Amino acid sequence: MSREALEIRIATRAEVDLAVSWAAAEGWNPGVVDADCYLAADPNAFLVGLLDAQPIACISVVRYDDRFGFLGFYIVRPEFRGQGHGLRLWNAGLNYLHGCVVGLDGVVEQIGNYQKSGFRLAYRHLRFACQGGGEADGSGVVELSELPFEELMSYLAPFFPSAREAFFKRWINQPEAAALGLYKEGRLRAIGVCRPCLEGAKIGPLYADDPAAADQLLGALRSRVSAAQPVFLDVPDCHRAALALAAAHEMEVKFECARMYKGPAPELPHDRIYGVTSMEIG
Repeated sequence: MSREALEIRIATRAEVDLAVSWAAAEGWNPGVVDADCYLAADPNAFLVGLLDAQPIACISVVRYDDRFGFLGFYIVRPEFRGQGHGLRLWNAGLNYLHGCVVGLDGVVEQIGNYQKSGFRLAYRHLRFACQGGGEADGSGVVELSELPFEELMSYLAPFFPSAREAFFKRWINQPEAAALGLYKEGRLRAIGVCRPCLEGAKIGPLYADDPAAADQLLGALRSRVSAAQPVFLDVPDCHRAALALAAAHEMEVKFECARMYKGPAPELPHDRIYGVTSMEIG
């Protein structure tokens, strides 16, 4: 097939589920209801590439607003790689995000290719893993769903370049997920979400005002997962206290991704980011 034969359009809901299954096959271990949350952020976020009406490639390009977007789920089926189809879909995705600063978490081996499109390395995310279970200090731990939503969004505001209320309403209310906050001295000191994935559970985000708050909330989130199941946490390597926290919980690095931006990297409080929300959506 020639590259001109590729049809590109917004994915149907069934094709979004197909993209998630491809991500699982790549070993990315997506959350059980990730797609619903991502579509809440931007219903047009998923693009699909088709040959002879059959999906062979996908990409997610969440346009949060006119200033910031995030790219993920960039997958071409193995038998169609190296034929130019991925590049066409990639360019279509970037065109959708035209005018935005664009972030992504890409495999390290592709850094050079992303740089050709104007992306620059900011830091890396390390995926740590340990087992669930363990003792937890529940003092001050609250359910995020019980807090005023405006208070939660106020706490979250510094951690991301754009407000994403619709996304977080879905994110903290996922079935079987634990969405917790640490409330002490009359204010919110940390927040975290632990969601079920195809394998085990992922914690993300994990934001905290200090290492002690992060440690307590991480313990509370881990305790919500069976000791027989793995727990994953994606940690920015530019935050030494976050790396120390993972080590204290005897977590092991499983793989790493490159956080890159096309345009100026946003100013974020990295000293309070102990776990990123998702490598697919920022």
